[in-house]
Amino acid sequence: MDHHCPSPMKATSNGIFQGDNPLDFALPLAILQICLVLVVTRGLAFLLRPLRQPRVIAEIIGGILLGPSALGRNKGYLNAVFPPKSITVLDTLANIGLLFFLFLAGLELDVKSLRQSGKKVLVIAVTGITLPFALGIGTSVILRGTINKGVNATAFLVFMGVALSITAFPVLARILAELKLLTTDVGRMAMSAAAINDVAAWILLALAIALSGDNLSPVVPLWVFLCGCGFVIGAGLIVPPIFKWISRRCHEGEPVDELYICATLAAVLAAGLVTDVIGIHAMFGAFVIGVLLPKEGPFAGVLVEKVEDLVSGLFLPLYFVSSGLKTNVATIQGIQSWGLLVLVIFTACFGKIVGTFIVSLLWKFPKNEALALGFLMNSKGLVELIVLNIGKDRKVLNDQTFAIMVMMALFTTFITTPLVLAVYKPAKMLSKGDYKHRRIERKNPNTELRILTCFRSSRNIPSVINLLEASRGTERGERLSVYAMHLMEFSERPSAILMVHKARHNGLPFWNKGQRSANHVVVAFEAFQQLSQVSVRPMTSISSLSDMHEDICITAEKKNIAMIILPYHKNLRLDGSFESTRPDFHLVNKRVLEHASCSVGIFVDRGLGGTAQISASNVSFSITVLYFGGHDDREALAYGTRMAEHPGVELTVIRFLVESDSSEEIVTIHTEGTSAATLFSADVEFLAAFRTSISDDSSIKYEEKTARNVSETITILRDYSCCSLFLVGRRPDGVLPLALSQRIDCPELGPVGSLLTSSEYATTASVLVVQQYYDNLYANSSQQRDVASVPEN
Repeated sequence: MDHHCPSPMKATSNGIFQGDNPLDFALPLAILQICLVLVVTRGLAFLLRPLRQPRVIAEIIGGILLGPSALGRNKGYLNAVFPPKSITVLDTLANIGLLFFLFLAGLELDVKSLRQSGKKVLVIAVTGITLPFALGIGTSVILRGTINKGVNATAFLVFMGVALSITAFPVLARILAELKLLTTDVGRMAMSAAAINDVAAWILLALAIALSGDNLSPVVPLWVFLCGCGFVIGAGLIVPPIFKWISRRCHEGEPVDELYICATLAAVLAAGLVTDVIGIHAMFGAFVIGVLLPKEGPFAGVLVEKVEDLVSGLFLPLYFVSSGLKTNVATIQGIQSWGLLVLVIFTACFGKIVGTFIVSLLWKFPKNEALALGFLMNSKGLVELIVLNIGKDRKVLNDQTFAIMVMMALFTTFITTPLVLAVYKPAKMLSKGDYKHRRIERKNPNTELRILTCFRSSRNIPSVINLLEASRGTERGERLSVYAMHLMEFSERPSAILMVHKARHNGLPFWNKGQRSANHVVVAFEAFQQLSQVSVRPMTSISSLSDMHEDICITAEKKNIAMIILPYHKNLRLDGSFESTRPDFHLVNKRVLEHASCSVGIFVDRGLGGTAQISASNVSFSITVLYFGGHDDREALAYGTRMAEHPGVELTVIRFLVESDSSEEIVTIHTEGTSAATLFSADVEFLAAFRTSISDDSSIKYEEKTARNVSETITILRDYSCCSLFLVGRRPDGVLPLALSQRIDCPELGPVGSLLTSSEYATTASVLVVQQYYDNLYANSSQQRDVASVPEN
């Protein structure tokens, strides 16, 4: 930078036509910088997604690429886009983003869970700090002797120690969620240990900052530190009561008063000002406020939703750039520098991994869990960068040391995911269980039926509950046990972590025994459980859409489920047509149909039984089973028979027959697999058994209809369009479905299901499309045509 002061930039330009270069003005330049950063970091995040890296990695790399290491070697670009005089504005914006982001990070940290974390976690966390810290001091001696000469010795010692001993809590949470380890023991331990580690790191950082001023008297660091402690204690006394009062004034499901939000954000900034005045960085205050805010009630959640997207989306990436502009990888030259880089990386990893590993083994952890914990605790992230940047700004670290440390942070975080995957795969440990009832059709229909029902939002809950009520069968209540799984999409946002916290606290996700649970989902299921004596266990699956099906299939396997019921991926509009709000869920359903090791039903909900939840006494459903033939149809009929035991359910079974003269045709259709004759005989046997069992039951009607072609089939279906629910198979056999399948829109509903949900067939009936679990063990009399397409997992 020149010795004469650059003139301050004006905020806005007069426009390009009046001869102004917009890049000489603060606002246009800042906007350009933000957009550039967003494009680069998001692009990188997209490229790194197959490697399952957290977004922080992409942001750090993006910052380095935009800085003097890569693009910045072109001086023209650097002076145009990031001129020295714009750095003030950039840093201010970046620090505002950082302030609020650390406030959110503080919100993610739950102090209550720290208190309950127990001895093990405490020891692991303490080892995870002390060993690397000690090694950091050793490294710092070597570095001071070589490349970082002539700095304040104690400050440098403490900075190096802190930089090596940090574990990034937010990054760790995202890595755990990505690997589906959040709810496992390892995940819990890692989260709690990282949280303790985080708090300790902040205290050490405050100490380091206090030591690093270019002060003359030794009393100053002491004053800074004492004032910092005073601030924390004062805030601890003032903040919680006020926010508890606010939190009590906010009720679930009502909009939070905007005044409260505004007051909180102002408080965060004010705390930042105070800590900046004291002389420990402004974000320290914001973090403290975040930690002290009460996490119960809707207030914290609403606050996070209001702040997170703007902050972590727009402002925070600027921090990575302002850090990247100070990082020049080119300064790491020569054998000596690279050797030091390797040394730093080695000591950082060695301290964390070996320390955690040995302590975990002493606590009698299995080896692979202990290793996984070590690797997880080794992830660095934003806080690490903050420490290094403060060190750089305070002239404690020079360019070369800074570059080495940034590379170390990048490397350690980058290797976390692959290494943990290599040593610890809980999801894959589940081999196929050996339970019998993987379907509804079974020899003894009085055995317990276990259903896993999934829902995405509360809008399909009343209908699902009505469907379960009908499935209850007779009054013997122990025959149905239900697991209700709330499918939540996991994203990189802080609110996702809060969601995870809630899930972890309540043991069984979103199930609060103590306080009146405010979640209407749960209330609905609790009420249903009391009314109908069906045991319902709610659970939550939090995962990204690409692996949601794994969660569903693994849960089904663990809980010995016979039938998974998935919601149809399109939502019902008021005029009765369907609109696809989230096409991605379509893929989830498709994958579950492929991979599930039990029967699957897709439930197309057209308001089954009205929107109100019906109490058991006055259920009156008329259910129609359309029977063409084949496994899936038999499953549908078995489910229908089960429902017909319920006193309020009337069942109509329609057996479609093809005129007899076309019998040769039927045989020729099934070229692969078995001939139609054996399939047909299995159907005949099944129907004969069904008819003998219903001869004395007045609530079941059995009708046979003959149809020659598609239009006749549709005409027959029209007569039944006023029932409440159609049960159909996904892959029916026979000529008619084959003819219907010419016009199929949605392969996972099958030919008949597609027809019943298409707009040309007007009905208010909901549809449940059933796919029977088909395993070669069951194929006693008949081989299914498409065994090849059923994956053997």
